[in-house]
Amino acid sequence: MFEKVLIANRGEVALRIHRACREMGIRTVAVHSEADANAMHVRLADEAVCIGPARSSDSYLNKSAIISAALITGADAIHPGFGFLSENADFAEMVEEHGITFIGPTAEQMRLMGDKITARQAAIKAGIPVTPGSPALESVEHAIEWAHKIGYPVIVKAKDGGGGKGMKTAFNDEEMREAYTMAKAEAKASFPSDVVYMEKYLQKPRHIEMQILADKYGHVVHLGERDCSIQRKNQKVIEESPSPALNQQQRQEIGEIVRKAIEQIGYTNAGTLEFLYEDGKFYFLEMNTRLQVEHPITEAVTGIDIVREQIRIASGAELGYTQSDIKFNGHAIECRINAENPETFTPCPGKITEWHAPGGLGVRVDSEIYSGYSIPPFYDSMIAKLIVHGKTRNAALMRLRRALEEFVIDGVQTTIPLHQEIISQPEFIDGQYNIHWLEHYMESRKK
Repeated sequence: MFEKVLIANRGEVALRIHRACREMGIRTVAVHSEADANAMHVRLADEAVCIGPARSSDSYLNKSAIISAALITGADAIHPGFGFLSENADFAEMVEEHGITFIGPTAEQMRLMGDKITARQAAIKAGIPVTPGSPALESVEHAIEWAHKIGYPVIVKAKDGGGGKGMKTAFNDEEMREAYTMAKAEAKASFPSDVVYMEKYLQKPRHIEMQILADKYGHVVHLGERDCSIQRKNQKVIEESPSPALNQQQRQEIGEIVRKAIEQIGYTNAGTLEFLYEDGKFYFLEMNTRLQVEHPITEAVTGIDIVREQIRIASGAELGYTQSDIKFNGHAIECRINAENPETFTPCPGKITEWHAPGGLGVRVDSEIYSGYSIPPFYDSMIAKLIVHGKTRNAALMRLRRALEEFVIDGVQTTIPLHQEIISQPEFIDGQYNIHWLEHYMESRKK
């Protein structure tokens, strides 16, 4: 097992990784920007190294600075968390070249499944259902040609995209010209490549993803699904596990398809396959070759520490259990709490004057925030994740309502009021929602 792990991230995920390491008897190294000198994971880690100014490009995306910090402190491994360099194959390769273990898949696996076009091809080969789609689009004319083959409506996507960027829908040729141009421009501004492709646009799907773990000896398990359909501008807001839309047979069928596909692909470590689900059918979207923000709800219903398993797998350990050993217990829901105006979603950095996290049976809060902490304006606005677990979905909903009432964050605006509003709506209570529900609901409030 590793003796020292460098955490190449910030915020709540950095603290999450630190905690897993400490429970395994592993020392930690926190890297941080100048703006994060007082962050909780920096204060708790065994060692801390400042790797640059506040801007991410000068710190958390600075590959050389992070690897230098690992070498200076004698770290055996680097955990990238999510975001930043977590799916950067070049970084993973650089880490391994310096004799340090990258806690995640190999660079080759990341390139195969992190690229949306090659991931689709690998999924098809492995027997995973996919939406009708195109190869890389070479021009507007090429895009229109493929749109006619697939049939409108379609969605144009950046092959390296994420977080809703580089995605544009089109319902006809005129809209396609604009969608192609805008998606390509966004891709160029936000990602390593401006290559785009297209898929059939499903109009009322749910967003369902399957969590997997795979060791280096060919053993693969899935940890069930998460329903991530409560979204705003393709950004997840609330997630739950299991999905209220699936029955046990559907759950087992897609789980076994995913498990066998991952075996065939030869992927290792943790990963998530994302699907759109409509009219009883699954369509592969992409694979996230890293830890997911919403992993705690899977941990709640399975009892498996996913970060701990990532570290064990990277160290060369076997899973030590098979699919039949995985037991699913109850229901879990996660709310992403952002420091934003709950109406306009304008980021609201600033000093936390009062902080009280809810507690009690079945309540978990993942956050680095504390009273007196100043939220820097340079990074993502998510400041906490509230996770609840109950024996049934209704029990989890009641617990979530109570926990949100207890949550106190003063000094900045947060999205807690929005979460309280969402979970009180009949459609959410009944589990009758899709990926467009939240935006339609918010539009209806204005009328």
